[in-house]
Amino acid sequence: MSSNVSARPRQLGAVLALLAFAQMIIAVDYNIVFVSLPQIGEHLGFSSQNLQWVVSAYAVAFGGFLLLGGRATDLFGRKRMFIFGLFLYAASSLAGGLAQEPWLLIVARAVQGLGGAFLAPATLSLVTTLFAEGRERNRALSVWGAAGGSGMVLGSILGGLLTDAFGWPSVFYVNVILAGAGMVAAMSLLPADHAKTSGAFDLPGAVTGTLASTLFVFALVQGPEAGWGSGQVLTTLAVAVVMLLLFLLIESRSKAPMVPLRLFSNRNLSTGAGITFLFMATFGALAYFLTQFWQVVQEYSAWTTGFAFVVPSGSVLIGTIVGGKWATRFGVRNTLFIGLTMGVAGTVALALTLTQDVSYWVLAPSLLLLSLGQGIVFTTMFAAATTGVQAQDQGIGSGIATTGQQIGGAVGLAVLIAIANSVNGGGTGDTAQLTDGIITATWAIAVGIALTFLVVLNLSKRTTGTDDHIDPALSEPVPGTPEPVQAAHTS
Repeated sequence: MSSNVSARPRQLGAVLALLAFAQMIIAVDYNIVFVSLPQIGEHLGFSSQNLQWVVSAYAVAFGGFLLLGGRATDLFGRKRMFIFGLFLYAASSLAGGLAQEPWLLIVARAVQGLGGAFLAPATLSLVTTLFAEGRERNRALSVWGAAGGSGMVLGSILGGLLTDAFGWPSVFYVNVILAGAGMVAAMSLLPADHAKTSGAFDLPGAVTGTLASTLFVFALVQGPEAGWGSGQVLTTLAVAVVMLLLFLLIESRSKAPMVPLRLFSNRNLSTGAGITFLFMATFGALAYFLTQFWQVVQEYSAWTTGFAFVVPSGSVLIGTIVGGKWATRFGVRNTLFIGLTMGVAGTVALALTLTQDVSYWVLAPSLLLLSLGQGIVFTTMFAAATTGVQAQDQGIGSGIATTGQQIGGAVGLAVLIAIANSVNGGGTGDTAQLTDGIITATWAIAVGIALTFLVVLNLSKRTTGTDDHIDPALSEPVPGTPEPVQAAHTS
């Protein structure tokens, strides 16, 4: 990445505050909806199986369009795409709060994900071009990353408070206010975009790739209800495969492909993308089941559930800082093994202690341990994925790893809900059955984390952490954002 700095606005401190604010919006938007899921499901008539689409629609759209958003930022201007991303957040949040049908809310969440796919790369590129490479940029990225980490905790607490006080639509309306304020500030604070260099815009590749992933996840969601051998599911899977093949054909022939296929010959990148996929399919899906356990089984209020997430969210944030230091001291591969070990141990302990009437403080140690492991893995898996990638390919390499993260979250959640529903009466059983389903899903998550060890073994042993140093202050645990990758290679 070039160290050249763009024309700097006079109010540089205010600009940094705005960019950190935008990062916080992305973090809050992802986390705020979890606490509201039970009330959303009840009021809008979601089935137990389809409620996950309130989360999955956001993740699939974010991951599917992330590369497109980054390319649009390069071609059409950072300020334009920053404002456009915030506009999509504001408009879709208003639509989500007004939704009276499940499908309308799912569409709104997908557009929110699209907004994130434009906003995240625009925000990051503004940080890296307005602040000089080195100490100044690292300090700016630290502020920006910390805002995202605090947004996770704020999202949980704010989600509980708003849901209890004003109902589930309020968790969407708050984003209208936040994103609207960001748009107004951006118009006056951000420097004007200059003419962009020519470049191809691989829209066919972005569309076919997104369709392939979306249809695949849709088949996983519908399989338990419609039957895995049903015409609907089989047809959807067949179309997904066709879209994937078409995507690969387009990328192999494109003069400026969205995803150059040659990058997958880099063992670290392809392995790293597999790690990010499994990370979100396991660690990333746990919040859904914790919400169901606390609100449905133990009948916590939304407000209480929000505070219950403070321990795991805060521990993840601490883990990202520890992971950055350990990656330098012990190497990326070794640090990943340490984080995964903590994750497996904590998840197994959680599964063993989960009962209908268990005290929160009995669960707290296992939540603390697995969340620390989650933060450690989150930091180092991006460094692993970008090791050995040429400088001119770092952006797209980061996008590949982050796309794996987003799609992994959607696919993992679909599979885990199907596993839970296989033992809890399809989500309609009594409290004891629901608890059994959550425990079964937790055991499945532990197995998935353990399987990630095998994937990490494929990383090059040269991934030591010396050449791919991570400043721990630059990483933060917000699913769906590419900043930890970029931070790793701007240090």
